[in-house]
Amino acid sequence: MSRFVLITPNTDFDARVRQALAGGLPGGLQTFAFVDPANPAELFTNLNQERPEVLILGPDVPVEDALRLATVFDVQLPELSVVLVGEADPAFVLLAMRAGIRDILSPAAEPAEIRVLLERACQSYASRTRTAAVKSPNAPKGLVIGVFSPKGGVGKTTIATNIAVGLGKVAPMGVVIVDLDLQFGDVASGLYLNPEHTVTDAVSSSASQDSLVLKAFLTVHPSNIYALCAPKTPVEADDITPQHVTRLLEQLAEQFQYVVVDTAPGLPEIGLAALEQCTDAVWVTAMDVPSIRGLRSGLEILRRLDLLPETRHVVLNMADSKSGLSVQDVESTIGAPVDVSIPRSKAVAFSTNRGVPVLQDGRKDPAVKGLRQLVARFDPAWRATAQKKLHRRVVV
Repeated sequence: MSRFVLITPNTDFDARVRQALAGGLPGGLQTFAFVDPANPAELFTNLNQERPEVLILGPDVPVEDALRLATVFDVQLPELSVVLVGEADPAFVLLAMRAGIRDILSPAAEPAEIRVLLERACQSYASRTRTAAVKSPNAPKGLVIGVFSPKGGVGKTTIATNIAVGLGKVAPMGVVIVDLDLQFGDVASGLYLNPEHTVTDAVSSSASQDSLVLKAFLTVHPSNIYALCAPKTPVEADDITPQHVTRLLEQLAEQFQYVVVDTAPGLPEIGLAALEQCTDAVWVTAMDVPSIRGLRSGLEILRRLDLLPETRHVVLNMADSKSGLSVQDVESTIGAPVDVSIPRSKAVAFSTNRGVPVLQDGRKDPAVKGLRQLVARFDPAWRATAQKKLHRRVVV
């Protein structure tokens, strides 16, 4: 059995690792000069499906490829100890930690130092394996939280990105936000991201068949969440079907504690496919008559189609007591209680233009309180004790 796997074209480092193992560490070593980061499953094909304990990403492996491979293996094999060979620059160490790398080894390390580090990596693997063994084999899937609005311009993407960032503090690296406004999605700009891959890549045949590949197409955000952004051009959206979306959300729910879905305005086919996968639906309306009437019509249609998720959250965004409408007016029109009120805020508008969600920069603002109340509704501790308070009238 190959207890250790080394990926590097550097023969000198390979020799030093073998010398370290010969000094008293049991288990074989298998070396690969290259593994395609877009198809990491081939590694296990070459290993005859064996599960190693320690993966060493050695010298001369491009940093981006190393981080992508580490990210994939951190999800697929969380017990695996991934060691990266590189210089321990503080900024780089942070990226390595987010990718799931357990330790960093100097390229100039001698066999004795390598042996000590590998011993520690094996101990870490054994500890995580014992922890995983006591978990239920039928672990529940993550929450799929869809953010919807029949009309545009109500701040739906702002709400979605802040939910994701807020949940990132509850479950670091356990949250992914998916932009299903496939033609004109703004999640990338809302999070100040320039993603290399998009939903188009994530619904490809290779990704739909292997969650390892899917994870490689996600973009890491500094708030400890992942993002899957909309296609770069509206033309690409035509190739994505409701069936693609269904499979994508099923995969992500198996890998993440929270999947936040930002959808296109209205009720397009893609949005309805997403709604069917949602455990929670966040309905967003602004405090104006067209938005409120649009939400009423949308909810009526979905009730007839029996597509409303069991758990709903109605959000009154950009709330203003001077708008001429009251919360009671909104509730009587849509036929449902308003759960969270987020007041109109210059700070939220400013944060959206900066690409830094207001829950990320930590500033104090009345809107922040409302957003935190919304995020709290998805915290397991809150849900376990506050079901009777799920729908309480808000005050604007």
